Amino acid sequence: MTKSRSDNVNTRNLVVDILLAVTRDGEFSHIAIRDVLDKYRYLPKQDRAFITRLSQGTIERMIELDAIINQFSKTKVKKMKPVIAAILRSGVYQLKYMDSVPDSAACNEAVKLTVKRGFSGLKGFVNGVMRSIARNMDQVKLPDAQKEPVKYLSMRYSVPDWMVQRFMDQYGKESCEKSLEAFLQPHPTSVQVDTDRISMEELTESLKQQGITVKQNDQVERALFLSGYEALDEIEEFENGLLYVQDTASMLAVELAAPKMGDQVIDVCAAPGGKSVYAARMIGETGHVEARDLTEYKVEMIEDNIDRCQLSNMTAKVWDARVFDQSAEQKADVVIADLPCSGLGVIGTKTDIKYNASEEKIAELAALQQEILGVVCRYVKAGGTLLYSTCTMTREENEDNVHKFLEEHADFELEQMRQCFPYEGCDGFFMAKMHRR
Repeated sequence: MTKSRSDNVNTRNLVVDILLAVTRDGEFSHIAIRDVLDKYRYLPKQDRAFITRLSQGTIERMIELDAIINQFSKTKVKKMKPVIAAILRSGVYQLKYMDSVPDSAACNEAVKLTVKRGFSGLKGFVNGVMRSIARNMDQVKLPDAQKEPVKYLSMRYSVPDWMVQRFMDQYGKESCEKSLEAFLQPHPTSVQVDTDRISMEELTESLKQQGITVKQNDQVERALFLSGYEALDEIEEFENGLLYVQDTASMLAVELAAPKMGDQVIDVCAAPGGKSVYAARMIGETGHVEARDLTEYKVEMIEDNIDRCQLSNMTAKVWDARVFDQSAEQKADVVIADLPCSGLGVIGTKTDIKYNASEEKIAELAALQQEILGVVCRYVKAGGTLLYSTCTMTREENEDNVHKFLEEHADFELEQMRQCFPYEGCDGFFMAKMHRR
């Protein structure tokens, strides 16, 4: 019997490649995973699912995995060679979170990988640490939840200490813990539906026939949650623009802005274009959405989505939101300012954020948001609406920014402001609707 190409591929070795790309080379995890899956498209579905689950899970739980390894290894993770750290992290993830993998297999494969990667001299070390953890997993110690609540939550939910402290200080312990727990829950894909071209019933039936699990979104009328599919670009309804991936909170923000039929809308930091698409579907053919972003690349993404969604009332334009555009002054009924932010509300789907964020970056972003708001508010007509939103959970970037803006712009007044939390069935997200007098 001839061997297929997939017989020669070691899936755990590919996971180590992904982990090194992320932890050593600074690659975004979704890009590192996508690159490997694209290169090995011929692998069976089961193998691809294993690679995705093990690499995503290991990255997501890395703080906890390191704490476990450090309890059983004389050499701490920070002092290990990156390859050995990656092998142990993915090995311990299998021991703790993958019931389908026998402990013996997780240990043996970690040792084989150590040899395969050219570290035969360390196979005894890896073997010892792995088997010790396998035998004593139920003896792993968490910090005391009462005496050291920050350290406890940090290890339990794999979030850096400083971030836990910040969430606790700003939103209280209960909301903090519920948010951290929600980040680790499975996230079905949230999609808006083009109900002008297809009914919800017809679409739901078609998706179910393709073996996709479909659930109605209780918070947004024309939105669904999808799960159980392998690739979005293999779903015909996605390819022809009947579906557009967008989080619930992002849709709620556009609904709060409430663009009406015939409105002129400017979305100042629009890529990849979800809010613009949603607004375009609300304003009809007599209205128009201009979706702007900073680079050619981002604007091309928006244009691809305009084409895919077959929108004739939406255009895209390269423009730096910090630079005032005189031709747009007081031309917009609605300005959507969903601005660059620290992204702490989307850790559940973009795990890297929790490892790359910092207090300094939060302060820099809050200042950038202020700068942009001061420019783009001038595009709002008298009587028009300014929607400010972020996908984060920091007061400096959210409520504080709104209050600062209103102090400096007496011609605007606040209509509504809302902080969404990830345990509310959406991303951690902030939105504020302001009205120009």
